[in-house]
Amino acid sequence: MDASIPQDANRIDSVLEKIERSRQARRHKFYLRDEKITLSHGSGGKATHNLIEGVFAPAFSNPLLDAMDDAATFEINGTGQRLAFTTDTYVVSPLFFPGGDIGKLAIHGTVNDLAMAGAEPLYLSSGFILEEGFPITDLRRIVASMAAAAAEAGVAIVTGDTKVVQRGKADGLFINTAGVGIIRANWLLGQAQLQPGDKVLLSGPVGDHGIAIMMAREGLDIETDVQSDTAPLHSLVAALFAVAGSGVHCLKDPTRGGVATALNEMALGSEVSVALEERAIPVRPGVRGACEILGLDPLTIANEGKLLA
Repeated sequence: MDASIPQDANRIDSVLEKIERSRQARRHKFYLRDEKITLSHGSGGKATHNLIEGVFAPAFSNPLLDAMDDAATFEINGTGQRLAFTTDTYVVSPLFFPGGDIGKLAIHGTVNDLAMAGAEPLYLSSGFILEEGFPITDLRRIVASMAAAAAEAGVAIVTGDTKVVQRGKADGLFINTAGVGIIRANWLLGQAQLQPGDKVLLSGPVGDHGIAIMMAREGLDIETDVQSDTAPLHSLVAALFAVAGSGVHCLKDPTRGGVATALNEMALGSEVSVALEERAIPVRPGVRGACEILGLDPLTIANEGKLLA
């Protein structure tokens, strides 16, 4: 090794070479078209998938990450006790919307990612990026909402961080939450566990959250009482386990990108195809009407309180 080259620089070059090799090997499946990030990379669809596979997955590759489930699951040093760990970042406009707010969403989203791993949520972290000039009264409301949502879910926020950026450098407030939960079930869950012949279960009507956000953000004058469905799902998961047990092979909450993206991810992770009966998928009249007016497919609209099994 050339002593004049810092060791860290060599490590970085090695990772960049690894990313390029992976990109070349995968380019028939995952094509990262853009040289710059676009909004579509955050949509949860194909562009997001290509970004993950083209940049993050090869750089950070390890068996836990490669499973590409909602949470990493692992055993603690041969004790037999398994934990789940997950993180998510929340950027939503408006910050307050029918049925919830960004704080409530940040708690429910991470609790639900743990629940999708079959875990009982225990502890969360919270990180805040605040824009200069953000109203303290709004911050208090959001923090109070987070505290109430955490109490409802039976989790504790045990650590956190706060950063403030210059005016105009953030859209008011961004929140990151990470969570840890304990897995009590003794069977494996995950996309790779899906098998031919499995049935797909959906816990309720789709598209409520995404339509509620869109109508609030754009000020759409459509007569509807649609509200976000944001809710913790761990109790529903526990009830499902009590009935179906090891017959449950995979759990997924169809958030960003909706049911369509969630099922595509499940199919990719297991190399099985999924066939749906569209008429069997419940959609509230208000959501269906808004989607027809806006030219949207309810199956691609985000949910925050539904699960697929």
